[in-house]
Amino acid sequence: MIDPRRLRVLRALADHGTVTAAGLALHLTPSAVSQQLAALEAECGQQLLRRWGRRVSLTPAGELMVVHANAVAAELERAQATLAALDSGVQGQVRLASFASAITMVVAPAIAALRAGSPGVSVLVQDVEGHASITLLLDGEVDLAITEEYRLSPRTDESRLTRFPLYVEPFDVVLPTAHRLAKSSEVDIDELADDWIAPKPGNPCRDVLMIVCANPGIRHVSDDFHAITTLVAAGEGVALVPRNAFTAVPGAVAVPLRGEPPLRRVFAAVRRGSADHPLLKAVLAELVEASPDHAHAGEENRP
Repeated sequence: MIDPRRLRVLRALADHGTVTAAGLALHLTPSAVSQQLAALEAECGQQLLRRWGRRVSLTPAGELMVVHANAVAAELERAQATLAALDSGVQGQVRLASFASAITMVVAPAIAALRAGSPGVSVLVQDVEGHASITLLLDGEVDLAITEEYRLSPRTDESRLTRFPLYVEPFDVVLPTAHRLAKSSEVDIDELADDWIAPKPGNPCRDVLMIVCANPGIRHVSDDFHAITTLVAAGEGVALVPRNAFTAVPGAVAVPLRGEPPLRRVFAAVRRGSADHPLLKAVLAELVEASPDHAHAGEENRP
């Protein structure tokens, strides 16, 4: 018999790339991770890992077992959701990760609506960057993630997530009010030869800038859009900011891009198999209702 707990260890290794990182995600020592993986190989009767000193990678058999591990995890999530649905009372806590502007746009209004309509449901919110929330979700640290994708970025982890679209917003250029283009109704990004203020490497919003602007000269870096806008207002450069992440600061103005701007698509995600859990259904329904695009939200999945 294959122990599903060991499949979870294999998934963590596939997700995080090293034994040490997998151990951190699972709250296990590297030695315990290695022992679990060795035991799983014995159970499977196949070599699942290639080893070069301390480095490991998945063999074809290991990659196949990760696919099965994802399917097993989804079935266990579905079983838990089914059992929870047997209890007619919807009561408990949902751990939610979201980036700041989505907390303002949809999470806080959804919590207020839950307090009125489903007082037994509580939501514990973590403020994290959008690209980090999926990792927390897949690692089991949170139950629901509000995250983002971009027009130019492919989807990932489709076999492991169920998604609920919330809203779509364009990126605008943020300029100092003294900038020569600050009073324009639209700006062509090729007109901007200024220094850029951008998120840190690894943040998808930085990737968007690198794609739509040829060789941007990046002067300052921050993952906080309010801080970025404040630096723009101080005359330190220009920035590309999602429309709903812009907060008015004296000395800075947001101007739409000419043509087809890059888009940020915001969605809620849960682990596949868990969407029918009554607690998650209650929270997802209010998130979709609170979304500014709620008339169109849920075209892909509806809670």
